[in-house]
Amino acid sequence: MNRRYFSRLLSWPSVVLGYSAMQTSQASATPAAVQAPSKQAADEHHLATMDRYAPLIGGPKITIGMLVYPGMFLQDLVGPLTVFEALMNKEIHLLWKDLEPVGNESPGPAALIPVKPTTTFAQCPEQLDVLFVPGGVPGTFTMMEDPEVLAFLKAKGQTARYVTSVCTGSLILGAAGLLKGYKATSYWDTRDVLKELGAIPTRGRIVVDRNRITGGGVTAGIDFGLKLVALLKSRVYAEAVQLYLEYDPQPPFNAGSPEKAQPLARQFLKDMFAGMRANALATAKRAMQRLLSGPT
Repeated sequence: MNRRYFSRLLSWPSVVLGYSAMQTSQASATPAAVQAPSKQAADEHHLATMDRYAPLIGGPKITIGMLVYPGMFLQDLVGPLTVFEALMNKEIHLLWKDLEPVGNESPGPAALIPVKPTTTFAQCPEQLDVLFVPGGVPGTFTMMEDPEVLAFLKAKGQTARYVTSVCTGSLILGAAGLLKGYKATSYWDTRDVLKELGAIPTRGRIVVDRNRITGGGVTAGIDFGLKLVALLKSRVYAEAVQLYLEYDPQPPFNAGSPEKAQPLARQFLKDMFAGMRANALATAKRAMQRLLSGPT
């Protein structure tokens, strides 16, 4: 939350309440007029609020690096990004090889919402609090065999405070050698592929193992983001962010995991993604061979 938004969120209700007595007395003299609190009063209240909640919102700057790439799922990026934007005193970098917008892999349809990187690999801050990788196929498989991407992730992952992913992004982390010996999760139909990369496949919407934090498929990104905010700041801060986003999911169907979905829906997806799964396994095995053989 930047200061302007935080002011809007926190200042106006309290200012209105604080001036209710004044408004009531003025209403008797001019019943048709409604006097809004002044901008100066709102700003003063905002500053006072910031001081009052300094222990909650204070702390050192948090630096977050989020990989973006052609073929990623937009929701994998946007879910956590929405949560991270609610942090105060943060610096967020959308990382790629260059600053050209990324969309779908080529050949393929043009992306409806391309994403413009903000920072190149070469410009990335030396020290990251959070290194994050989104998922999305077919882009995941390309990234699992991209030497430049893997070298960048490996270097930053060695010093990042938290090494994280959502969905099939964990396969990219694994291909970079960053999940060996760690419990991790992924999209439900590729979760067991992690064992080919030296990780320990673990069922869960969010899996935390030391400083590795991985989220399940796509929509798990919001849950993942809130969990990470709680670790970076506090549970109270994370709950405030959840309320700020009014994140109170009530899905119309109880079918969000293979254990809950009806058999026909589950089998339909298994059949449709059989090729993706086979590709994931083959790509993971090649990635592990490269990791075992060392630098070429």
